[in-house]
Amino acid sequence: MIEPQPLDLDHDREQRTGFPEVVFGQGKTPTEIQMALESIASKSGRALATRVDAHFGEEIAQKIKDAQWHSRSRCISIERVPAVREGQVAVVCAGTSDLPVAQEAVLTAEMAGCQTELIVDVGVAGLHRILAHEDFLRSCHVLVVVAGMEGALPSVVAGRVSVPVIAVPTSVGYGASFDGLAALLGMLNSCAPGISVVNIDNGFGAGLVAARINQLACHGQIKNLNEDLPRPTGDAMDESHGKALKGQPKR
Repeated sequence: MIEPQPLDLDHDREQRTGFPEVVFGQGKTPTEIQMALESIASKSGRALATRVDAHFGEEIAQKIKDAQWHSRSRCISIERVPAVREGQVAVVCAGTSDLPVAQEAVLTAEMAGCQTELIVDVGVAGLHRILAHEDFLRSCHVLVVVAGMEGALPSVVAGRVSVPVIAVPTSVGYGASFDGLAALLGMLNSCAPGISVVNIDNGFGAGLVAARINQLACHGQIKNLNEDLPRPTGDAMDESHGKALKGQPKR
């Protein structure tokens, strides 16, 4: 019998990317999920596990200080140092059946420091419902639009706003939706500009991308990544400076 290896967690990820490592619960035992969450929370003051089996999610959360079980999105969150919520992100959900994915996006964005609003049940079958929120949607920094079936809602929204739209296809739909593939292809083939598409049911990925866009909208570029690159010195600097000046018009 092969013994499981000890967890090798990436505790430097928050310093590099702004958000701690997230525990993907699918396929992990309750003990592994609990150990990972406790270890990450002890270093970062916050931790998130997604796709936790509903049969033992609540049981795991009860064993961890400050942990919360989110039954619909199957997530466990820990916020011992609550993030300051700022900016404005809207998560728009076509139907109530899409809520598990939409709530995963909301939870992720909020833990990453976003002021977040969830708008539910505004699918294209009743177009007046999304149009009623148009002014608010235009005021947001970024929109996450979650839809199954034919996946048309992101195209409608992107055609009405000037802010970035992150489209999330869900596996909700009848047989010909092919577990979200129809929605995914519809979103990838959208003729509306300004849409980025994440994978099927990937509310976490959409929420984190939205948080980064929101942070840039609030603060601009936090860190100049070029500062970490080696700089030329001596003759190399002179040569580099000469190349940069070549081709510039004389004044």
